[in-house]
Amino acid sequence: MQYLIEAEKDKDKFVAEMLRHFSFIKTHRLTKKNLQFLYELQSSAEQVKKAKTGKVKLQSAKEFLNEL
Repeated sequence: MQYLIEAEKDKDKFVAEMLRHFSFIKTHRLTKKNLQFLYELQSSAEQVKKAKTGKVKLQSAKEFLNEL
């Protein structure tokens, strides 16, 4: 299982050091570009969930193509 942990700027080194002491935990630093991608992916997943529950109305493909 994978987790994304966010820590305050002044606590990030402490959290990273603490996690390194567990042999069963692997840590990887994310680039700003990868982090932005993850946030956008999370936002997209939330939009899909809202659309499935009917909380938001999606644009049809025809409406989208007409905009172009």
